[in-house]
Amino acid sequence: MIKSVWHTSFTVSDLEKSLVFYRDLLGLEVVHEQRISREYVRKIVGYPNADLKMAMLNIPGNSVPSGHILELIEYIAPEGKQLDLETCNVGAGHIAFEVEDLPAIYETLKAKGVKFVSDPSAIDTGRHKGGYAVYSRDPDGVTIEFIQPQAADEI
Repeated sequence: MIKSVWHTSFTVSDLEKSLVFYRDLLGLEVVHEQRISREYVRKIVGYPNADLKMAMLNIPGNSVPSGHILELIEYIAPEGKQLDLETCNVGAGHIAFEVEDLPAIYETLKAKGVKFVSDPSAIDTGRHKGGYAVYSRDPDGVTIEFIQPQAADEI
């Protein structure tokens, strides 16, 4: 039935501001960018006046379309409203990026103004014991997790 995950999408308040975060700070590459107000999109999203700007991003080196795509959508119409995206709230989601050197990434992004929930934490139990993880927020408050798994030679 389900073959794979096609993409993950977040609705953003300002596509350009989000691209500065995901493309310029995190290093994702824009695969496709467009303005859409076509009838089929209006049917899919359920808004007869839908007018959107969107960008699809990929981790450099991932093959498209088999690599996971992050889609960012700004609704020009209808106008949306800001939701409470606290991680504990029902319906709030997050995306987790695997990294190689979490302390270095944390320090670099923190110096550039990225907000973090905490300092990186050691994972001391469970499946990812020996790794490290931290939550941060994108410009709209979406939770972004960075995880550095346990080194393969430590498993």
